[in-house]
Amino acid sequence: MKARTRKLRDGVLLGLGATLVAGVLWWSGALEGWENTTWDWRMRQVASADARALAESRAIGDGVTVATAAADSICVILLDQASLVWGRQTNGWSWPWPREVYTAIIDFCRRGGARSFGCDVLFTEPSVYGVWDDEALGGAITDMGRFVGAVFVHESVGEEDGGLTVPIPEVADNARMLANVSGRPDGDGVFRRATLWHERDDRLIAGLGLALYGLGADAAGDMAGLVSTLPQRPILRFADPEHTWPTYSAAAIIQSDLQLREGAVPTLEPTVVRGRHVLFGFSAPGLMDLRPTPLSRVSPGVTVHGTVLANLLADGFIRPVPSVVVLVFLLIAATALAVAVLLANRVWLTATVLVFGLLASALAGMLLARSGWWWPVIPGTVGTGLAMAGAMVLAWATEGRQKRFIRQAFRHYLSPHVIERIVADPDRLRLGGERRELTIFFSDLEGFTTISEGLEPEDLATLLNEYLTDMTDIILAEGGTLDKYEGDAIIAFWNAPVDQPDHARRGCRAAVLCQQRLAIRRAEFAERFGVEMKMRIGLHTGPVTVGNMGSRQRFDYTVLGDAANLAARLEGANKVFGTYLMVSATTRIGAGDEVRSRELGTLRVVGRSEPVVVHELGGLRGDEEPADWPEFARGLERCVAGEAAAARELFSGLPDDAAARAWTVRLATETEGFDPVWNLTRK
Repeated sequence: MKARTRKLRDGVLLGLGATLVAGVLWWSGALEGWENTTWDWRMRQVASADARALAESRAIGDGVTVATAAADSICVILLDQASLVWGRQTNGWSWPWPREVYTAIIDFCRRGGARSFGCDVLFTEPSVYGVWDDEALGGAITDMGRFVGAVFVHESVGEEDGGLTVPIPEVADNARMLANVSGRPDGDGVFRRATLWHERDDRLIAGLGLALYGLGADAAGDMAGLVSTLPQRPILRFADPEHTWPTYSAAAIIQSDLQLREGAVPTLEPTVVRGRHVLFGFSAPGLMDLRPTPLSRVSPGVTVHGTVLANLLADGFIRPVPSVVVLVFLLIAATALAVAVLLANRVWLTATVLVFGLLASALAGMLLARSGWWWPVIPGTVGTGLAMAGAMVLAWATEGRQKRFIRQAFRHYLSPHVIERIVADPDRLRLGGERRELTIFFSDLEGFTTISEGLEPEDLATLLNEYLTDMTDIILAEGGTLDKYEGDAIIAFWNAPVDQPDHARRGCRAAVLCQQRLAIRRAEFAERFGVEMKMRIGLHTGPVTVGNMGSRQRFDYTVLGDAANLAARLEGANKVFGTYLMVSATTRIGAGDEVRSRELGTLRVVGRSEPVVVHELGGLRGDEEPADWPEFARGLERCVAGEAAAARELFSGLPDDAAARAWTVRLATETEGFDPVWNLTRK
């Protein structure tokens, strides 16, 4: 528990530190370039998704979005490179074109019933073709009515005309409104935001997109009231021009207007602009009006104005998430991920946390962008990344070293389950115990004193090490916990510290496999060392106290209690019956049908008043039962019934059965007042 509390505390500290560092980097602008790059990618995904949704919505009639507003309410006419080539080759027009050419475009839109016409062209100098050319343009503007001309607002006040570049009088006097067509990109030169209006000499100058929106909403006369409800420099939600608003070349529009004047069938019907806000601008590279946006590094400048208008029509501006909200969530996420890394006790868990933590901010940013919010991805990624990296370094420097020490120090003594439990909770190495039911294993070699006296120390050590290795491998493979070695004796148990509901079955299976393994190696040991190796095992299941016992300087994970003592007594009780694997009835019942066994009788061991029924294990499920066991069982029934003579007759017929011989000897001396319980007088 203390280890867990410490990890929680460390996680909180790491989260706070990571949030502080990420916040400072964010506010200093150090992360702005990376953040802008991720935003451009998000905007491209959002624009593609909006275009797909637009195509699907046509069948179900969804509400107004930025994409639908752009598709249904806006169209763009571009003076592109193809139009320049057409004008030069067909009409001999050099640049700049005659102003009269623009009248054809304006007249076409007037004929078609365009809702408004926004011109992203600065007519700042008189036409080189003469006054009549400018007057023709002015007349077309007057006839159009809802025409918005262009001015250029300079960012630094004090330049020409009070910081403004204005058009010729024929445009300025006849236009319904004059709107700003300048723009201020972000620090990296990309236009992600737009300035909706400027104030110059107590005048409010709307941007082109806002001016067209005001005309369409009949709010041009109250522009001050309109802008009071809007952010001055909002983040734009871009719509993909190729899949949203219709775009026409200037050449096609001019040809169509000339055809209409001549009474011919036009290339384009004027109805293509009916009810739409028309924006006219340049896209030919040589005309120097290409701007980088999140969707493209060479977008026509008029695209930005059209995007502003679409956002206004659909209330679709991107809203930045408040900084305090970002920081609070960053603190929570960084703390949670740091704690998760510190608590993860598996490599795959740590890897999962790392992947989730690094992707979470990006996924959140993508989902929120789709919903119209700018969520800073890079500060979140930096903060969570720093928190997780700090947690990994801390875990490696402290717990990682501790875990490696524990695994190395205890791998020869404890089962892998026990080691991993201690690794997960090192506080288990503290002194103390808990009461629980275990299956306890005691084993001892028969005649080990004689064996040890007859061997050289080196041979004895080799023999003992090989024997103990074989037995220990089996015990650990069956999930047992090795308590200790006492010379040739082995003490082990099941169901601690890891819960094992089938602990009796595991213990019995391990005991049988140990006997079978020793039987396989018995001839080898006899040949190499000249000794007969036989082992006695006792097993009992019952409640004990299990835990770390000892001093504060040195302790063992061991068991204490009557059940442990009884298991040790049953190991010694094998001598009475001449058997080698004795278990209590409690253990036998818990093993179920995993083993083959027979009941030997009832014992009262030294130091214990209550007798216990004991069984001999003879193999695992599926092994053949010895032929004399049924006859032995009938003899035992006669003993329990108090028929000593009948029992002795049955037992005496089994001369090759050590347990039957033990009963025969006892029954030969006990005939009167026979008690079937064996009262042992030695351990």
